[in-house]
Amino acid sequence: MIIELSEFFNNPSIIEVGPIKIQYYAITWLMSAIFIYLYLRSHEIIKNFGFSFDKTSDLVFTYGLFFGAFAGGRVGYMLFYGTEQLIANPLSLFYVWQGGLSFHGGLLGVALSFYIFSVKNNISFLKLCDALTLSMPIGLGLVRIGNFLNGELYGRATDGSWGFVFPTDYLSIPRHPSQLYESLGEGLILFFLLRFIYTKTKAKGVVCSSFLILYGVIRFIIENYRQPDSHIGFLIFDMSMGQILCIPMIFTGLLILNHSRKNV
Repeated sequence: MIIELSEFFNNPSIIEVGPIKIQYYAITWLMSAIFIYLYLRSHEIIKNFGFSFDKTSDLVFTYGLFFGAFAGGRVGYMLFYGTEQLIANPLSLFYVWQGGLSFHGGLLGVALSFYIFSVKNNISFLKLCDALTLSMPIGLGLVRIGNFLNGELYGRATDGSWGFVFPTDYLSIPRHPSQLYESLGEGLILFFLLRFIYTKTKAKGVVCSSFLILYGVIRFIIENYRQPDSHIGFLIFDMSMGQILCIPMIFTGLLILNHSRKNV
């Protein structure tokens, strides 16, 4: 079944007032932060830390969303995907209106900002990461829907038996809706897998290490259906940049899991 998407996907702005544009992608980012906050503020790990709603809000919106996901995601994107542009014009790092956020960069940014938060509040960094990673699939699933509505990060060409034709694709050929695959895999499936693991063990660091491993594996698989960035293409062993970045992520998860099991 081939589905031709309407021109709506060529203009993903929900509101346009002069030069100001609010896109669906931005809305899904905001929704992600709100739902993650609502989830975390009632979670037992956060309650055991004794955080107030204000402190939880600061954790999610200031440390998690702004300093972590947004700033880290932007720096990571420019380092991983826009190196030439960054070298040619270092100020392009701040051209956020042009788009460009990297999940792996955002993850590193969140990890760093949460480490600072944990030291500042004298709490366990790994336990804090357990709570965060339990909630992260909520945001990942929503943001991938935002990618779909923006008509960006679409999949590779299909054989014609199943696919979407995106108006933003200059080739106008049927492609895998890889954004929806990622929303399902990195969002819904990952959420329930982590919840299941959490019900089986409360050992510190097991959930966050499982997140790194499972996300890395799921993303690596789905990258086989996602169109690589045109200015990068395929790299070593015909892997995309996304797949290459998943390898150290999985390895780090295995190291943390091994450490957690030894300290049960």
